[in-house]
Amino acid sequence: MGVVRMASVVLAGAVALGVANGQESKLGPENPFYKASTLPFQAPAFDRIKDADYEPALLAGMAEQSEAIRTIADNPAVPTFENTIVAMERTGDLLDRVDSAMSAVAGAYTNPTIEKIQQVMAPKMAAHEDEIYLNGKLFHRVETIWNERALLKLDPESERLLEITYQRFVHAGARLNEADKAKLKELNAEESTLSNAFSRKLLAATKAGAYVTADEAALAGMSPAQIAAAAAAAKTRGSQGYALPLQNTTQQPALEQLSVRKTRQALFEQSWTRAEKGDDNDTRSTIARMAHIRAEKGKLLGFDTYAGWKLENQMAKTPEAAIKFMDALVPAATARAAREQKDIQAVIDSAAKDPGTAAAQQGGFQVQPWDWEFYAEQVRKARYDLDERQVRPYFEIDNVLQNGVFYAANRLYGITFKERHDLPVWAPDVRVFEVFNADGSHLAIFYCDYWKRDNKRGGAWMSSLVRQSKLLGTSPVLYNVANFTKPAEGQPALITFADVTTMFHEFGHALHGMFADSEYPSLSGTSVPRDFVEFPSQFNEHWALNPEVFAHYAKHFQTGAPMPAQLVAKIKQSADFNQGYALTELLAAAELDMQWHTLPASLPEQAPDDFEKAALAKKNLLVEAVPPRYRSSYFSHIWASGYAAGYYAYLWSEMLDDAAYQWFEEHGGLTRANGDRFRAMVLSRGNSEDLNAMYDRWLGGEPKIGPMLKQRGLVQDGAAK
Repeated sequence: MGVVRMASVVLAGAVALGVANGQESKLGPENPFYKASTLPFQAPAFDRIKDADYEPALLAGMAEQSEAIRTIADNPAVPTFENTIVAMERTGDLLDRVDSAMSAVAGAYTNPTIEKIQQVMAPKMAAHEDEIYLNGKLFHRVETIWNERALLKLDPESERLLEITYQRFVHAGARLNEADKAKLKELNAEESTLSNAFSRKLLAATKAGAYVTADEAALAGMSPAQIAAAAAAAKTRGSQGYALPLQNTTQQPALEQLSVRKTRQALFEQSWTRAEKGDDNDTRSTIARMAHIRAEKGKLLGFDTYAGWKLENQMAKTPEAAIKFMDALVPAATARAAREQKDIQAVIDSAAKDPGTAAAQQGGFQVQPWDWEFYAEQVRKARYDLDERQVRPYFEIDNVLQNGVFYAANRLYGITFKERHDLPVWAPDVRVFEVFNADGSHLAIFYCDYWKRDNKRGGAWMSSLVRQSKLLGTSPVLYNVANFTKPAEGQPALITFADVTTMFHEFGHALHGMFADSEYPSLSGTSVPRDFVEFPSQFNEHWALNPEVFAHYAKHFQTGAPMPAQLVAKIKQSADFNQGYALTELLAAAELDMQWHTLPASLPEQAPDDFEKAALAKKNLLVEAVPPRYRSSYFSHIWASGYAAGYYAYLWSEMLDDAAYQWFEEHGGLTRANGDRFRAMVLSRGNSEDLNAMYDRWLGGEPKIGPMLKQRGLVQDGAAK
């Protein structure tokens, strides 16, 4: 998100014909992308789209946009806001609708054909973007308008569009000489190719990395439903026995239950080395080259490092500011993690002294990463008398969605939801809802795709199929994707509280997109800097434990009985349990990202294993029992998902969201008045004004780190600043 969205100049009924990156492209009426979708709200016709339709439509979309941009750049008329800036906003409709539909499928339901198309198109798409932003004649027009902005008397949103457009051109290298532009284009093409290769390798490595066993006893500690799901996962792979597919992160959910230590170690090591097997799916040489390319790119664009260039237009502004912010959190996080480790080691040591301890749990060892979650759960049970298996029956996924996620949104913003079965989807278990404003008017279309598949990339995310724009007359069509473990057929769809939190998080992103109320597509919804985009999503997580909301969805899947008050109290009391570990693993990943992207171009390519150890040690985060949330070799956020030099954004946004939630608590909590004010002043504004000023005006002052430390239960470990 955030790239200038350009749009179509093809008349309905005509054949799109042009040249994209030197390749002629033709699109006829037999292609579903030939014209805008006739489905409600321009939702993509996934039932008609074939894999073979994407590549010609992408080529036609690029050719069409190139012609439109050429017309704008060659316009003999004096540059104006309307004939240049607004004209650019109106281009690229065909490309946008093809790319958004294919991105949804490629991320959540890919196949070898889609992967091949991505491989072929990645450098072409990068070249196409360079064609726009490195167009000297076009930039001259933009710069002319920028220099005359004081005379234009634009409305505030138009002023912001002009500012953002000008900044994007400069940031992309529009001021470089022709030789440096040519070099930049080469770097961009190679980077996009490598990024695509990384995604392809990681998907295959993650699938191959699943823990597979024929011995059910190896899965001791898991519930019958979880074991049945493991058997079903093996069956879908054509394997005998049981399979535990890998999640995106280093730690794996099953480690919490598995009582056989050898199984835990095997599963952890499968996760830890998934992309480091020395085979075709090994990503290390890919990321080493990519990091060096990015360092060269930063230098070429006039910065000491890639991070310096990347953060120029973010809220933090500089890598130094982001690093200072993270470094300040490390002592409190690691001190808390060290105390947690002592508690875990005490459980292990006590087991060694107890002759009645089951063989699988006997102590006599120092806690390792694959032990942490299993013994932390025992500490939690002992301290709070809370067992995850007691909790799951109260979190049936549809009930969480309808009576939790949707209910909170209704109470705050008055919106309602109606499931639709007439809109086609990209996979059989995707669901679709129409969203309505309090007055009954249409607001958005929302898709949700929650279950893990081997052909779905890891993690959870939100994106748009159609973005809101008054200029283009479009309303939001968007989706959430996650990777929850699907139950075996006939079993209830029960999820963990962590999964519940993920649902609220991703729906926070969706609300940011749904409430968009911008004139221009480039400023709409989630088209904001990385260190702000996570704020609405993380803020929405807070409602998962709000007493009113929680009571409305936390009900037993069989009886409908609410969760007993005693169990609810245990969940809340344990909310900040293990937060030293959680914050340390997150900080380790964020600092690792920044270390990769503050490498100077003068250094040679780095050996990822050695570099990772040195980088973590430098930041006092090389903690053996607490590995980073993502290792370099499978850190998809930074190598393939736009978070390069930006993973700190989750922590930066956490400061914003915790301060925001404190404001809500101080002003009456879950009320329509508070929700409507938040919607009007923040969620609907997109990138239509300076984000620091927007946030401060809504909050009534600058955010402080104190509420964040309080939410994490770390106030006692370090003074709030």
